[in-house]
Amino acid sequence: MTLLCLDVSNSHTTIGAFDDDELIANWLVSSDERRTADEWQMLVTGLVAQAGIARVEAVSLCCTVPAVLVELRAMQERYWADLPVSIVGPGVKTGVPIHTDNPREVGADRIVNALAAAELYGGPAIVVDLNGTATIFDVVDEANRYIGGAIAPGVELSLEALARRGAQLRSVEIALPRDVVGKNTVEALQSGLVYGFAGLVDGLVTRIIESLGADPDHVTVIATGSYPDAVVDNCATITTRDPLLTLTGLRLIHEKNHL
Repeated sequence: MTLLCLDVSNSHTTIGAFDDDELIANWLVSSDERRTADEWQMLVTGLVAQAGIARVEAVSLCCTVPAVLVELRAMQERYWADLPVSIVGPGVKTGVPIHTDNPREVGADRIVNALAAAELYGGPAIVVDLNGTATIFDVVDEANRYIGGAIAPGVELSLEALARRGAQLRSVEIALPRDVVGKNTVEALQSGLVYGFAGLVDGLVTRIIESLGADPDHVTVIATGSYPDAVVDNCATITTRDPLLTLTGLRLIHEKNHL
């Protein structure tokens, strides 16, 4: 069975196709709020056809952008009406107990990541989702319950803000500089972005582990999302890299709701 999974975040959309539990193709596209239901269908159909996939038999998706979710629901009604479709939200089985003040306000992608972390790695675990807009930390305790997390600005968002608000600053490649002490503006920006965000990740992960009262050696810390390698390479606390963790979580969501 071919399952199509869509993980729609503020900046990017990750799309993956599974043949049973094997990921056979994946793509990264922009999350354009102006894209209509018909345009989404043309985009997805083109990618699937290019990969030589004859037919999509089920769909699982999560979306954190309300305007895009409206169009995806319209696409579902128009083109996927005869398919089993899971849209992560209230009423969808996740198998993850949510221990937060208001479970309904937790982002769909965060629940999906927590499910994948619990199923693949077991708790206690911390998922660090580094994408362009936000750096999101999600925590699964030793009983595989989702207990909350932290949200910080993303690397790309921070760089855009610096370039927009700093008269003598500009966008640069997010890459490792020659030294932590930058000898020019480009390297100074790169140092702040790479080492600064690595420090942010390590600092928050360390504090979260302390809050859990857990042995750091027994906590799995998973980096996921469209993260810059230069940042993750300099994070001392990351134990596992799984950039497509959310797609795996969406596959698990489908299995819990339709199998």
